[in-house]
Amino acid sequence: MPVFTRLSQSSPSGGPEAGPAMEPEAVQEAGASVSRLAHLRAWRTRHPRATRALRRTTTALASALVLGALLLPNTLPALAPGSFTRVPAEAVAGVVVALALPRRPRLAAAVLYGLGLTVLTAVNLLDMGFNEYLGRGFNAALDWDLLPDAQAYVADTLGGAVATAAAVGTVVLILLLAAVLVAATVRLAETLARHRARATRGALAAGTVWVTCSALGLTLFGGPIASERAAGALRAHAQRTVDSLRDEAAFARQAKADSFGATPPGQLLPDLRGKDVIFTFIESYGRSAIEDPVMAPGVGRTLDTSTEALAEAGFHARSGWLTSATFGGSSWLGHSTAMSGLWIDNQRRYRTVTAGAHLTLTKAFRKTGAWDTVGVMPGVQKGWPEEEWYGLDRLYDAFDLGYRGPKFSWSTMPDQYALEAFQRRVHGRKRDKPLMSFVILTSSHQPWAPIPRMVGWDELGDGSVFDAIQKAGNKASDVLTDTTRSREEYGKSIQYSVTSLTQWLERYGTDDTVLVFLGDHQPIARVSGDRASRDVPVSLVAKDPKVLEKIDGWNWTEGLKPAADAPVWRMDSFRDRFLKAYGSTPHPSKG
Repeated sequence: MPVFTRLSQSSPSGGPEAGPAMEPEAVQEAGASVSRLAHLRAWRTRHPRATRALRRTTTALASALVLGALLLPNTLPALAPGSFTRVPAEAVAGVVVALALPRRPRLAAAVLYGLGLTVLTAVNLLDMGFNEYLGRGFNAALDWDLLPDAQAYVADTLGGAVATAAAVGTVVLILLLAAVLVAATVRLAETLARHRARATRGALAAGTVWVTCSALGLTLFGGPIASERAAGALRAHAQRTVDSLRDEAAFARQAKADSFGATPPGQLLPDLRGKDVIFTFIESYGRSAIEDPVMAPGVGRTLDTSTEALAEAGFHARSGWLTSATFGGSSWLGHSTAMSGLWIDNQRRYRTVTAGAHLTLTKAFRKTGAWDTVGVMPGVQKGWPEEEWYGLDRLYDAFDLGYRGPKFSWSTMPDQYALEAFQRRVHGRKRDKPLMSFVILTSSHQPWAPIPRMVGWDELGDGSVFDAIQKAGNKASDVLTDTTRSREEYGKSIQYSVTSLTQWLERYGTDDTVLVFLGDHQPIARVSGDRASRDVPVSLVAKDPKVLEKIDGWNWTEGLKPAADAPVWRMDSFRDRFLKAYGSTPHPSKG
């Protein structure tokens, strides 16, 4: 063939005529490529009907992909056939641009359009995941930091190999999605150019339909026929990003001002002097656990039984509701909000406040000089610099509690063991000062499989007693994929955590023990339900009646189960209310 002749020509002197001679392998590869192209053209010539059908099918698939990407909703409930029966303005605009441009600019525009659709699709899928698990959309300015945490959670729950495969698969999927969408937009741009007259008439008709439906507000399957879904989604994300960046600066100023920042040590918490005070967070302990028809019966019985058992031991409780700053995850945002008196609902706010000197409720105890302060955090498995911000003299993490038993999915150890270790290593030891403890329990962390069971307190040992319980429990993968089972097992995990804590108090509490326990956030939206509140239960338990008298004005419900109409406060109001209830005098620091 002529191409081989050109490739093999050389000057009379034996040197190349137009450049270096090609290697034999390159010549063979080029020849094979030309041969395949010639074979394809010959097949098209021999089979014109099949060629036309294939071309039309490819164009139809490209159109469906582009329209699907433009109309894709950002929540799973909206992912229904009716969502795709719209006329997207972005498609009409894309056709007009493709028809107006010459070939090279048209191809460049098609590639950029395809990449834009890739970004839009990725953002919508992230929104779906965040809405499903955290009850809110993805924030491009704040949420990238959560992706490593998500991978770590998958590794702890389903194994490191699964987490690595998921991460690699996600990258490959995004690259494949980009390639397919770019190929689709290029295909459609070239098709439009070949049929310019018909494409122009079609664009005019589609534009007329869009304007008419928009002007008249016509709807179909519960939504407007004239759609701006893609542009609206990108605008919303852009605005969310801008608002987040502005919020960061405003919050930094807010965090510097503190109503108790300059209070002298002697005027902090005078009415709790001599008491051992314990602040305990129960993972994912939300309002749904007490009110949802699937979880409420079991959790309600546990709370009622525990209230009665504590009363027999001389303890009484008051309970209310707090509205958490987070939902479905990011527990540290709930912890820091309750303890700091600031609304910390994203990672940037968390970093800002923990880098400063804002007074936490736990640090207020240390500032008095009247308490030793400790943290018990079985979920912490690496360096935790926030220890100083919380005002803790000593931190006991997952490696400091002597546990030798199995992990229960994400949770490093059962709550019952963590509490017994707290008693042995901290609470039960003699000391010169009373103790303020900050305890984070983890057994009710997603995926709620396997769940520990209560064993005899004298049988706990080093935790090896849980080996058989862990092996006999449910597999995380089985529960994660079943919404009903997730709700059932979540309820059981809350029952276990509450039972562990209240039995510990019955067993080891004294006349001077004051326990405050609460949830950090609601469970994921798939379990708590669509449009669930962000409320979590909070209870204060003590033997000394004077401790409970101090909060009579709060109008909380007697017992461990808050009534449906019990007061609901924002979680960031708890610090100041608690400090004032127990005699602290506000002395604002300068912002």
